[in-house]
Amino acid sequence: MTGTLLLDPVDDVVVLTAPAAAGDRPLGSGVALAAAVQQGHKLARHGLAEGAAIRKFGQIIGYATQAIAAGEHVHSHNCAIGAHDRAYAIAADLEAARRAIPQMPPRSFQGFRRADGRVGTRNMIALCATVNCSATVVRLAADQINRSGILADFPNVDGVAAFAHGTGCGMASAGAGWENLQRVLWGYATHPNVGATVFVGLGCEVMQIATMRAMFGAAGSERFHGLTIQETGGTRATIARLVEQVTALLPEVNRASRSDCPASELVLALQCGGSDGYSGLTANPALGRAADGLVGLGGTVVLSETPEIYGAEGLLLRRAASPEVARKLLDRIAWWERYAEMHGGSMDNNPSPGNKAGGLTTILEKSLGAAAKIGATPLTAVYDYAERIDAKGAVFMDTPGFDPVSATGQIAGGAQVLVFTTGRGSAFGSKPAPTIKLATNDRLFRAMPDDMDINCGDVIAEGVSLADKGAEILETVLAVASGERTRSEDLGLGDNEFVPWQIGAVM
Repeated sequence: MTGTLLLDPVDDVVVLTAPAAAGDRPLGSGVALAAAVQQGHKLARHGLAEGAAIRKFGQIIGYATQAIAAGEHVHSHNCAIGAHDRAYAIAADLEAARRAIPQMPPRSFQGFRRADGRVGTRNMIALCATVNCSATVVRLAADQINRSGILADFPNVDGVAAFAHGTGCGMASAGAGWENLQRVLWGYATHPNVGATVFVGLGCEVMQIATMRAMFGAAGSERFHGLTIQETGGTRATIARLVEQVTALLPEVNRASRSDCPASELVLALQCGGSDGYSGLTANPALGRAADGLVGLGGTVVLSETPEIYGAEGLLLRRAASPEVARKLLDRIAWWERYAEMHGGSMDNNPSPGNKAGGLTTILEKSLGAAAKIGATPLTAVYDYAERIDAKGAVFMDTPGFDPVSATGQIAGGAQVLVFTTGRGSAFGSKPAPTIKLATNDRLFRAMPDDMDINCGDVIAEGVSLADKGAEILETVLAVASGERTRSEDLGLGDNEFVPWQIGAVM
């Protein structure tokens, strides 16, 4: 079979590794293609009856909605989601997962050691809006400072970041949405990549700084300050006061310096967006190898996007480190099913049109590829959105699949670096944690060179092993943690990717 890839002997489909034209028979047999099919898409290895299960990665990704002939294109027109296996074998693979933790010689990076013991990979000043009413103020103040040239005199300061959002008032003063925003704001204000924070409110909003202090205690609050627009004298006066306050903070923040820190201090966020048919073949499993390596070094990796592991949760449950971990993951899956139904949606509303154009057909297929990012080690913890991450190993955080919202939760939880895989191309960045972007295919890496840090297309195009690509990714993570800039940092991305998860009624 020319230009095709079989992922598992039991699979009913192969993946095209090169475009095929109408009339081609890439399998060397079977029916000729009725139309051109792009790389990353699937072809039937043999005939499939209507209703038959269709397997890829050795797992069911959907069911034939009509009879499918050998060699025929398998996609949304003849394959749809159906019930997935709920006979979970909890902890069945736990011992194998423990054996999958590699024995690694100690590694280190150059980080900023904070007073609370955590380590930063960047040293930024954060301006955090408590409410949408102060969003413009923090953005204008940060922009004024960053453009002034004053930061050139403070080489250990990586910039001033504005974290603005569209809520903070007109919301319930209790419940999941309120708790999410509390955790996000506190998590960013006390993040190890932040040397100092100024909270800025209007003054009368639901989201009050004093409430956060009471909720979280004083830990980390020595690094933040606060003011309100109403008490400061209005918009212009507040911008001027912010510029003055940050200018006064710069010498103190600049005193922080990098020192040798063990890789075990790293918390690495795992993300994917704009996925394609190659995501589960190249970048995601390669990132999984890097994730295993960091776990072997004593660090933490964080998988998220609960709707995008749907159908693959059984694989994670098979290596749950405890019944409590398994139960919490199952509870979150059940919550999402209720949440989608409540709003008239379906868990198969995903994949997006772009994902489907890239070869992904159902959420089951997408989830199996997405889950590869977390590697093969035990699942040691499950966290609520933006909850402080304190466990080592491979962990899961409950978040939506929307990348900015998901990454905001991971960073609020303490992730100091983020790795983002993409097949269609994504203009994504994040602050204060830098984003490393991985292209799943050669075409994308060539098309968006200013956005992509690493090409994983050579896994298929040149036969580079997943182990070698994983080692390359891990080396890049350590280099970026030590201060090497990423493509997204050079582009200035990250200001608009701060998007706390809003749940609940707008009052």
